[in-house]
Amino acid sequence: MVRYVPFSEPLPSCKPIPRPPLSKDEQDKYEAVLAHVKSITTLPVAENSKTLAPLDDEEQAWLTKECLLRYLRATKWKVADANKRIEGSIIWRREYGVGKLTADYISPENASGKQIILGFDFNARPCLYLHPSRQNTDKSERQIQHLVYSLERVIDFMPSGQESLALLIDFKSSSASKNPSVSQGRQVLHILQTHYPERLGKALVINIPWFVWTFLKIIYPFIDPLTREKLVFSEPIDKYVPADQLDSVFGGKSEFEYKHEVYWKALAEMAAEKRAHYMARWRALGGGVGQSEAALRATTDIELEQELKKTETLEAAAEAAVAGSSSSVKLPEEMLGNNKTAEEAAAVLDANHQLGEKAMDNEVMEQLSKVALEDKSS
Repeated sequence: MVRYVPFSEPLPSCKPIPRPPLSKDEQDKYEAVLAHVKSITTLPVAENSKTLAPLDDEEQAWLTKECLLRYLRATKWKVADANKRIEGSIIWRREYGVGKLTADYISPENASGKQIILGFDFNARPCLYLHPSRQNTDKSERQIQHLVYSLERVIDFMPSGQESLALLIDFKSSSASKNPSVSQGRQVLHILQTHYPERLGKALVINIPWFVWTFLKIIYPFIDPLTREKLVFSEPIDKYVPADQLDSVFGGKSEFEYKHEVYWKALAEMAAEKRAHYMARWRALGGGVGQSEAALRATTDIELEQELKKTETLEAAAEAAVAGSSSSVKLPEEMLGNNKTAEEAAAVLDANHQLGEKAMDNEVMEQLSKVALEDKSS
């Protein structure tokens, strides 16, 4: 059956990987950043502007607990750096007009279906497809705005407990003239790494021609190490995305056909509905900064209750760690696994996370070497 609109939710079997509880040091640093953002009264409306404005509802709802932690992880838990970058991103979002990028304004850029949000991977990350061969406009700032718009919409599609996206790029039939310039590539990287830290969960790239490999070699030094670890080249995509929600162009079973008028309207309406739900939850839970994204994205009252209980339990685990009594804290079953205490579960989750990072790094280096060899042989 042909599909013309995005999938609204991941398959029931696809679940986000839970993060380990914060250590005492991490919790202290989070509390410091939270206190800082709570103290913000006004910020400039643009980078070099003397005009100040208070945080509006959308900005406060953006400053979730997970948001603050993403910036802390991106700055290697340096509180001052995280505070500076958070403020910088708020100012950038104001100046760039992120919230004012409308579907109607961006529509001409996506008339060919060069960027598509469709389905979720095995870890419930929403998938953003990029088709460079479908480039239909001349190089302009609106092309960058198009990507920012897509990032904001794919964030709207993130289910409760998921903070990152899967990026799927198919270079089949692409030509050098249709690919971004080095300056555009650097601009996009700057926006992604500076203002969307920790948002990329996996980047899956297939059908890489020689000129793209050349472009990657030029741009690679500007990609931060954490992002490099998430790049996967020339592997079967159904290893990462369930076939039922994977576009057949990428080897899946979803017979998706892009009809701009149908898809674009459906995407805008679905994203708006999810965003309205997010903001309604934010207001119902008291507003302000430091809310839980998982709770704000909960789709049912039962799911909301579970997320709030999970948050309370993790906070109790952090307090117990400070007091040296973590063995008395009971974590949710999905985080405890076969472990008996919060301390054991945290250690296992953290060790698995570190092993996963090393494995990804080795895998990416092997794949890059393979592509380099293929490029030379051609």
